[in-house]
Parts: sequence; structure tokens; C-alpha cells
Amino acid sequence: MKKSGASQGQSASELISKRIAELGDWRGETLSRMRKLIKEADPDVVEEWKWMGTPIWSHDGIICTGESYKNVVKLTFSKGASLKDPARLFNSSLEGNVRRAIDIREGEEVDESAFKTLVRQAVALNSSDPKGFRP
Repeated sequence: MKKSGASQGQSASELISKRIAELGDWRGETLSRMRKLIKEADPDVVEEWKWMGTPIWSHDGIICTGESYKNVVKLTFSKGASLKDPARLFNSSLEGNVRRAIDIREGEEVDESAFKTLVRQAVALNSSDPKGFRP
């Protein structure tokens, strides 16, 4: 797996692992679980660390970001509005024309199969973008 966006001599993957460990609660467990699903859905995913400490998963462009807040872990798909979401995982940032997000609260589970399908769709969309759009 490629790693980019390194900081202070640490790879992006190391920084993401460190963030997960620092959270030390349900948010770290959730971010770790979603990271694992992303890697399972796309073994060639690139982990990046951008925008002052945001985990990013990319493949020919950004797939999604993984942010943690007090009450939610937010996975924002940069081109989520263009993805089919029959399982209705997207529950945040629904008003925009481009992005969509999945907010996961403590105790909530995400349909793993549907999530992996979203990741694979995002990769396919990135790979097919003739303009090379990279938000």
C-alpha cells in the first residue's frame, strides 16, 4: 500500500494509526473498523494525511475523508452525490451537489457490504474521470 502526506518523518498510515490510538474510545474503534473496510474494498487504496490532520483515502483521487468529532465519526465522500446509495448510508451533507457524508454515532453499525460498494463505486468514478478532478 502506498502512503503519502507524511509529516514529521511518519507515514500517513502511521499518523492515521496514531490518531485512532489517541481517540481511545468508540470513535477510534469506529474509524479503525471503517479504515479496514476501505482497505478490503480497495487493496490499492492510498492513505494520506492532509489539511492539518485529516485522514484521507484515495485512489486516482479522493475516495473519502475520515474525521472524528465529539459525537460522530464522519466519512465524507468527495463525489458522493454521484454514487448510487440504495442502502441509504449517506445521512449528512445531503444538500450539496458534490459531496455526501456518513455520520456514525456511538453504538451505530454500518452495513459493511453497502459501504464497500460505495468505496468501489468511488474508485471506479475517480478512475473514469477524464478531467482528473482531484478535490
